Order: sequence, then C-alpha cells, then structure tokens
Amino acid sequence: MNFFNFFKHLPFLLLLFTFLSLTPACAQTESEKKVADFFVDLETFTKVFSHIKQLYVDETTNPELFEHAIKGMVKGLDPHSDYLKPKEQKNLLESASGKFGGLGIVIGKKDEGITVISPIDDTPAYRAGIQAGDLIVKIGNKSARGMTLEDGVSLMRGKPDTTIELTIVRKNKKPFKVKITRQIITITSVKGYLLADGIGYIRISSFQTPTVNLLKTTLKKLVIENKNPLSALILDLRNNPGGVLNGAVDVSNLFIKKAGLVVYTKGRIPNSNIEFKTKPGDILHGVPMAVLINEGSASASEIVAGALQDHKRAIVMGQTSFGKGSVQTIIELPDGYGLKITTARYYTPSGRSIQAKGIEPDIVLKNISLENEKEGSVINTKESDLSGHLEVEDPSKLSPEEILEVQEDKKIQENEKTIERLKKDYFVHEASNLLKALNVLNSKK
Repeated sequence: MNFFNFFKHLPFLLLLFTFLSLTPACAQTESEKKVADFFVDLETFTKVFSHIKQLYVDETTNPELFEHAIKGMVKGLDPHSDYLKPKEQKNLLESASGKFGGLGIVIGKKDEGITVISPIDDTPAYRAGIQAGDLIVKIGNKSARGMTLEDGVSLMRGKPDTTIELTIVRKNKKPFKVKITRQIITITSVKGYLLADGIGYIRISSFQTPTVNLLKTTLKKLVIENKNPLSALILDLRNNPGGVLNGAVDVSNLFIKKAGLVVYTKGRIPNSNIEFKTKPGDILHGVPMAVLINEGSASASEIVAGALQDHKRAIVMGQTSFGKGSVQTIIELPDGYGLKITTARYYTPSGRSIQAKGIEPDIVLKNISLENEKEGSVINTKESDLSGHLEVEDPSKLSPEEILEVQEDKKIQENEKTIERLKKDYFVHEASNLLKALNVLNSKK
C-alpha cells in the first residue's frame, strides 16, 4: 500500500516539520502553514499509532492498523463512502450485476444501526413483509448496533435455501423476528398492468441499463390490451432504491416534451459537474401522469420524480422520499481493494438538492396499511407462499401442451390477483381517482 512507502520517509518528513515549526510565523507563506498544520496532525496520528502498538491488550500488526486507519478515514466522510476490501469489492460488483444470493433488501446506516431503505420486489424479504424504514437490530444472534453495512450484507447474504432470522424494530410496534430463506436474487425491474378506464399502472423496482426498453415494451403491451391509447398512467416508484443513473435519465426522457435538464451534478472537480439534458418527445403525448413515492424511494427514483415534477409533467403523490442525492465514484486500488467515494451531489432541473431532503410530493398520502399481524410474532415464508411455486400434482404426468396451458392459466390468475390487490392499494386508489378527475376536466375544455 502507498501508506508503507509514506512511512519509510517519516524521519525526513518529521525533520521538515521541525524546520517549518522554527520558521517565524510572519515569514511563513500560506502554503507553508498548510504543510506545518499537516505535520501537526500527522504527529498526533503517529503518537496514537505508537500508543496502540505499545499498550493495546492484543498484539497488532502494521497492515491491520493502517487498514483500520484508512477505513475509518473514508467512513468518516459520509455513509456512502467506503474503503473496500477485496471481498466487499466483489459483493459490490455482484449487486451491480443484478444477480446474487441473499434476501433482497437495500440497507443503509442510521445512527448506530442498520435501516431498510427498501425491499426489492418479488424477493424473500419482500414476501416476508420487510418494509422501508424497518430497523434491523439483530442478524441471526449478532447485534446490528455499531455493525458496518458491509458486515451486515455479508451476514445476510449466503447460499440459496439457507435461512436467516432478523429482529426488526418498526414504528409503533414491538420488536419482532422474521425468518427468511435466502434465494438467488434476480431483479425484474419493470411490470405493468391495465387498471379501469384505460389507466395504465407501471411499477419500476430499480433502474438498470435495460429498464427504458422494458418500459417501452410494457407500455406497448398495455396499449394493445386497452385497444386504445392509455388515458392516464400511474408510475410507481415506491421502495425503489435507485440503480443506474443513465437508466433514470432515459426513463425521464420518455415523458418530457420540453427542452431543458433532467438532472445535473455538482462537485469540487470539473469532471463532477455534469448536465443531463432532456431529449424532447413525450411517448404518452401529454396524458395525465401520477408518480408514487415513499420513504423507500431513493437515488435514481428521486431523480425521475424530481424531473417530472419540475417539468410539471406529473403529479407526485405519497410521502417524502429517502433523500439519497449524492454520486459515488469507484476507484480500483492495488491487490483487489477499492475506494468508493462521494464526488458530487444531484440537483433537480430547478436547482433543488435531493441530498438529505428528498423529493416532497405534491399530494401527501398517509401510509394506510391493511396489515393485521400480531406484534412480536415470528413470520415464516413457506414454499407455498412463493409466487409460481410447484403444485403437489406430479408434472411428469402432464403433456408439454398441458404444462404450457397450466402455466398460462396460472399467469392469468396471478395477473388478476395483482390487479385486484392494486385496486385495494390506497396510493394507487387515490392516484386513479385523481387521474380520472383530470381526464374529466380536460374533456370539458
């Protein structure tokens, strides 16, 4: 590591520090003062380093202490910057690929604990009822207090079909335990359904490079199913933790007709100052739109909501979003290590910072839940609870044609159940009513 080379020259550096300290203050330039201040801080570091080496209860090695020092230095910047060990770097790359073994939740740090930013659709965590804002206090038999995100991820990931128990604290509820079986997590980022009166409903669970093409295909299918152009669209970004920036920009551009910006970033170095401009052309030709967000909507989903809100293209409904408005750059280091560092902040077209503020909805909705679980209970997910599980009937007794027919019937039934569930969803219900009213008003003009 570079730190070892740095400390080889420590005697010379300390000699230079002594010389600078003896230079009269009036004769010191601003540059010399900065160097002198640097060595004052370095002297403190070396004293602490020396005390640890001499006094700590267990013997420590130089590489261990340097690694702890670097990690602490980076983690002290903000919750999203990190010094990555080779295994952590590998986990990050697996997450970016969209396929990994685990529970299917995006987590973040809150105070000394681990909080759920959002569960990912159709994953074990989602089916177990994990919600945005849940505080994870124990993972298995280990306390999550003071645990790093990387350690939390490492404990929750594992081989498919193995089980982990999480202890959850949720607002207005007693702590309860949830047993979840790990699976290979493959994210399907876009799903769409046709609601009543030609209102399309599209759910984007995360932003990936293919998301915009999936969205176009889904919209075409809804138009064919409706046998007419859609009269309105609900874009559901609740519990969407974000993803690829370009995916968010491309999705926003599908609906924005005016020239301008989708989002821009500002940082300390010129390369961090980037403008992402609109590509005028509204795929829906101006039909009313509602965007649903909640506290689990973060990063790229906040960019889309903010862009459509600032361009007055959609009415944003729900709850104030998470507020993750910073850009992280990954720098590869020797020996498989990596540095993930925050290099810029996101701003909406009108200049609003998303960081730590989030996107405020135009219409606030209460999080009304029909959930009726017993507090403190243990929730277990079974095979029979999983979407598309195998039935008891032996499939080998069916012909290939019969198997296809059964699968198609099941798909139709699942779609019907999903649509019925969406109609009972309070956010979707309110958005549908608003869009119907807007269509009535537009028809009278």
